[in-house]
Amino acid sequence: MSLFAGVGGGAAAGEPASAGGTGRALLELTPHKLAVCHLVQVFAPPAQAGGDVVPPSPFESVAHHNRLGLFLFTLTRSCDDFREPSLEELLRQLKAVDDLTNGCLCEQLTSTLSVLISPDDLFNFFDKLRGVLTAPEGAGAEDILLDPNSQLGVFLRCCILAFNSMTFEGICHLLADLVMYCNSTDTSYDLAEDEDFDTEMNNLMDADISSQADIFEKYRQGRESESHMGESSSALTRAPMILHDLDEANTFKVDEDNPTSLRSRWQLEAYLNQQADLLEKDPSSVPLNSFNATMTQLQTLAPELHRVQFLQYLNALCHDDYIASLDNLHRYFDYSAGMQGLFGRSVSAVQDVIVGKYEGALLCLGNLHCHFGHPKKALEAFSEAVRVSQMNNDDSCLAYVLGAISNLLAKIGMSNTVGIVSSPYSLGTNIGLGTPLSIQQQLLVLLKRSLKRADLLKLPSLLAFDHLSLAKFDLKNVQRPLVSFGPNASTKLRTCPADVCKNLRLSSRVLSDFGTDALSTSSENGSFSTSWLRNLATASDSRRSGSMRSTKLHNDFDNFHYLGQPSPIPSPVLQLAGSSYLLRATAWEHYGSAPMVRMNALIYATCFADAASSSELSLAYVKLIQQLAVFKGYSAAFCALKLAERKFPSSASSHIQLLRMQILHERALHRGHLKVAQQICDEFGVLSSSVCGVDIELKIEASVRRARTLLAAKQFSQAAAVANSLFSTCYKYNLQVENASVLLLLAEIHKKSDNVVLGLPYALASQSFCKSFNLDLLEASATLTLAELWLALGSSHAKRALSLVYQSLPMILGHGGLELRARAHIVLAKCHLSDPKFSVTEDSEAVLDPLNQATEDLRVLEYHEMAAEAYYLKAIAYNHQCKLEEREEAAACFREHITALENPRKEEDSLAY
Repeated sequence: MSLFAGVGGGAAAGEPASAGGTGRALLELTPHKLAVCHLVQVFAPPAQAGGDVVPPSPFESVAHHNRLGLFLFTLTRSCDDFREPSLEELLRQLKAVDDLTNGCLCEQLTSTLSVLISPDDLFNFFDKLRGVLTAPEGAGAEDILLDPNSQLGVFLRCCILAFNSMTFEGICHLLADLVMYCNSTDTSYDLAEDEDFDTEMNNLMDADISSQADIFEKYRQGRESESHMGESSSALTRAPMILHDLDEANTFKVDEDNPTSLRSRWQLEAYLNQQADLLEKDPSSVPLNSFNATMTQLQTLAPELHRVQFLQYLNALCHDDYIASLDNLHRYFDYSAGMQGLFGRSVSAVQDVIVGKYEGALLCLGNLHCHFGHPKKALEAFSEAVRVSQMNNDDSCLAYVLGAISNLLAKIGMSNTVGIVSSPYSLGTNIGLGTPLSIQQQLLVLLKRSLKRADLLKLPSLLAFDHLSLAKFDLKNVQRPLVSFGPNASTKLRTCPADVCKNLRLSSRVLSDFGTDALSTSSENGSFSTSWLRNLATASDSRRSGSMRSTKLHNDFDNFHYLGQPSPIPSPVLQLAGSSYLLRATAWEHYGSAPMVRMNALIYATCFADAASSSELSLAYVKLIQQLAVFKGYSAAFCALKLAERKFPSSASSHIQLLRMQILHERALHRGHLKVAQQICDEFGVLSSSVCGVDIELKIEASVRRARTLLAAKQFSQAAAVANSLFSTCYKYNLQVENASVLLLLAEIHKKSDNVVLGLPYALASQSFCKSFNLDLLEASATLTLAELWLALGSSHAKRALSLVYQSLPMILGHGGLELRARAHIVLAKCHLSDPKFSVTEDSEAVLDPLNQATEDLRVLEYHEMAAEAYYLKAIAYNHQCKLEEREEAAACFREHITALENPRKEEDSLAY
């Protein structure tokens, strides 16, 4: 029976062969690796052959024995730092595992390391290690052995190979480092330097090395000129003494009394991937300068590890440092030609983009320009990347470039008909047309091309991304046929929600297909082992703090908090699956289903929070807080907003900052605090970029807020001018969904300026747009505005207005917020009161019930203008019934709201929450 057979052997087992083929050592021996080798020998001693299945001494149970094996496995896979842990830290972790044997393992480790004082001792130590991997004579199939192809078996083989490749001088270096390693721990485990060791080293080296400083100075000079097997990889496994000359301002400093060695190459790669994931998830938690200092330190220790420069590029990109990001990107491709990859965190079995080529650098350069809002430069880089990819037959990179172009077109508005690849006619010629295509048609063609290539090349991550992009496209664009004339031309001019749902389901298949086909070969990247060790230390601390209450743990597995471990599913898979739920919430916002918005946002915030980036997670929180503001009022929304601001600092999440400004502006308008509303509008204008086409959604939001503020100030001509300019902008960038809202705003402006006839075409046009894009809730609001306009034409149109109100009521009462419901109730009451055939005395409940509900909703919103209208209508209804006391009470409330609206006090309170 083999212990940990095949664990991690798939990736690691192949390494010795490749290393042997190149004549390079896999890793260089360090004191920490010697300590781990000893623990492996304790875990699977050579004397275990003979059929005895009882755990070897000093283990008290099989569970205790397996616990040490799991601990050793995580030690060889963890990547929480690029340096190996000190002996003190190792002993602290080992104590948590060694709980049942009263520190026996710790004592064995320190005693074994203390007797390694000569090259002969090291030779005998590794000679015993060979017995762990070799079955003795007479061993049976049921004997407990360590599988040579397992993670621990490969680790031992690499250490033995490294020892056999060491020169005599290298062995002396290792012995000196071992003395420093042992003496660096606390007083409980101090190992005095043996006098025999000094004598023997003096005889061997024929030099005066009585002091440790002289030893390390001589060894440092010797290492610089050392040339033996494994020299090419020495920079990745050894920390030179220049480390101690670093600036003290660096975050990561090393104790001068403790020799520092880098982890294995695999662990360094996993560490860099982990830092890249951290930058993507929460850039605000990574300080720019200290992170660069750490990467500079690592680059000094490992000059051959060029991915450090790419990580510095990502850090500068996340912190919006254009000069530094461009410089580091150039450095990475100049020094390494990109041969070390772009962090292969894809879910596919093979690396998707084969970098080390010119097209890989162009792809990164285009993404950089896209991030900083340079759409023309980004398109130039992407177009060149397409040309080079086609010339080099790099289909994978071409698929990713097409996906990047489609993402650029979807996020950044472009008004003119610009050819994406080489000329305006290139896409059209490929599909049999001679006329240039619009931006939306080009985007659709690119998305379908990228989707087809991703499917043929088996790139599941890109395939899921393209399905999400197609869902976004189908959500906001009517797919007109490329040939829009002739007998077979389609007359359908509506979006298809079924296509949106289909693409969203297909994009989430990246999660359901996990564990099959290409995804099944995804190997563990070290994050699970890293988290396991951290939780082990936490459990050890909690056990130590509770030792006053309990002297012994009853459960042998209390130190193992498996529920606190990360998900075994890779983060890219979870991110793509979670993005589909976030897009579902956005789609239901357009369609007008509030319960579905809340459900999908809650699923994302609950199930995908660990893998989500801070930007996407904050967007889910924004959607939930927006629902609170619409349905529960501003008090509940601001309470949730405070929690979100503590979780997402304003410097890290623009979504939270924009949400705060939106809610403050809405409340200021409802209270009649126009100066505060105008101040917030100015802040919206400052946040948006001055570059044409960049931050187009933010610019539209700022213009809408400005027009509404002017409308509330009764400056109708200026409000209409801003709205007309906004409509032209939306038409210019083909933002049809936004046009529906702008048309409705124009109808509101003409309604309040008593230009009812001019407002009717805008309301009808908005209603038509809403039907084309299936904006059900917005269509109900447009229908309600249309009813108000008909009602304003005179009492003869009361029945038509009432019919329109009844048509919109089911959607409004089912999915509308407090303001929309209150408005519908007020319009319903106005229709009844305007109808000459309606008698209030006969059916007063038809008027008073909606008005009572409206006043209750408006009280929560503090909407003075609409509340005054509701109380005015209530006073009229009570007057018809000759209820004078109720009429005076309603009139007093009307006067109170009018006074608050016309004479606002303490406007500065609208900025506090």
